Amino acid sequence: MHSHSVRTIGITTGGGDCPGLNAVIRAVVRSAIRCHGWRVLGIRDGFDGLLHPEQSRWLSLDDVRDILPRGGTILGTTNRGNPFEYRVEENGIEVVRDLSDRVIENARMLGLDALVVVGGDGTQRIGLRLHDKGLPVVGVPKTIDNDLAATDSTFGFDSALHVATDAVDRLHTTAESHRRIMLLEVMGRDAGWIALHAGIAGGAHAILLPEIPFSLDRLCDFITRRDAKQKNYTLIVVAEGVRLPDELRAASAKHKTPVANLIGDAIAARTRREVRVTVLGHTQRGGSPSPFDRVLSTRFGVAAVELLARDQFGYMAALRGCEVVPVSLREACSTMKFVDPQSDLVRAARTIGISFGDSP
Repeated sequence: MHSHSVRTIGITTGGGDCPGLNAVIRAVVRSAIRCHGWRVLGIRDGFDGLLHPEQSRWLSLDDVRDILPRGGTILGTTNRGNPFEYRVEENGIEVVRDLSDRVIENARMLGLDALVVVGGDGTQRIGLRLHDKGLPVVGVPKTIDNDLAATDSTFGFDSALHVATDAVDRLHTTAESHRRIMLLEVMGRDAGWIALHAGIAGGAHAILLPEIPFSLDRLCDFITRRDAKQKNYTLIVVAEGVRLPDELRAASAKHKTPVANLIGDAIAARTRREVRVTVLGHTQRGGSPSPFDRVLSTRFGVAAVELLARDQFGYMAALRGCEVVPVSLREACSTMKFVDPQSDLVRAARTIGISFGDSP
């Protein structure tokens, strides 16, 4: 499939949804049709749509009109659709099968010359494996966690950050009014970028990250010192993937409670103070994309089509500095981007008095 020029392409969105996906679809469809006269097939629900090709549909310019400001994805998505490890039920028992050959076969049957894969690290890894099996793929990076090292920024992050920062702003007033300790749990399973940026932008007093182990004793000492200075409320931003101290880890495994609830209960028990917890959850994924994400999504979509036009398969569009450049999918999938505890961003937060729960 690598040998002939591109005339028909597919686009699929995989993994968790986020604002900006529709902007990418719009940019791919508009640039593919207007600049190259290609046909564009919208593939439903991630790679599942290539296992059930009857669900796919051709996308016209009319189909992508007015979708730029819409959140979510008109193509649907799933974070459970890995064709290399696909869960199917056989004789009443769930088994795992490699259905990647069927994906390749259906892509050929649909007449696809190449596939634009929009998603985070897991989706891009699947795209790379399909590319290695003979389906030409280009990638577009999407994740609200901003944890792909190959690109300075992923679309979805800025929009999620706006939601999280607004929540911190709103919690400030009620926490101060009631003199409460308030915890805000935000997304960030492996990397704490949302928590770090929202915590700094919203003026949080403490930030708990997966990359910086914290101590309950030190966190409570920090709160007690604030109380002694007549600062009678404390706002703590918690990344969902924070590493819990040993005394909380067993409870987490047993009850599957949001981590902020476990930490909040422990703080309340130690300080004998009123504690309230807010878990933002999927509100961070919803709503209209920010202007930054609309622009970045559009640039990524156009760049993906340009990669296809140059037969530059196996690459992903990435933001490096001010420019969108191609990076190999292999490189893009090889390294995650984590918060460096020694970075200037963390140092700046510490300098202005934010605690990470790891020092007195």
